[in-house]
Amino acid sequence: MRKNVRMPAGAAAADEPLRKLAQEIDQHLAVVRQRLREPLETEFARGGLTGPQRIVMQGLAQSQGLSLKQLSSQVSLAHSTVSGIVDRLQARGLVERSRDRADGRATVITVSAAVRDFLSHRMPELALNPLLTALREATPAEKSIVLRGLRTLRALVERSGHAG
Repeated sequence: MRKNVRMPAGAAAADEPLRKLAQEIDQHLAVVRQRLREPLETEFARGGLTGPQRIVMQGLAQSQGLSLKQLSSQVSLAHSTVSGIVDRLQARGLVERSRDRADGRATVITVSAAVRDFLSHRMPELALNPLLTALREATPAEKSIVLRGLRTLRALVERSGHAG
């Protein structure tokens, strides 16, 4: 871990070209991330989920099933709010309620089989498709340059070992 070191008076000015370079790289990465996510975002929009419904679905998708209390805690929404959201999602066939095997009185909420299928098959396909399309159009030299640049950037970021 690095200690706080005072920078010499002229260091901030010397860092300005690096700051501009970092900003440009960040802008390029943001555009790439956005373009790669477009098919997924389009598919999610087609699903017509509200923001809170999406949050609940994400919480459930990352679990093997949760009680309503656990889900409410995980998504930081009131129990009654999450209960209503789950009711609406269940009516649409997106989530299922079942008895907890360990405690027959408790209910476990899971994503439906259709959602599990989407998450394991369709979502990875949607996520990779823009990249596959771009790479199909790239020359072998361009593919090599992109991969080499990304590997180098990753190594530099990992080598720096800190976030700030």
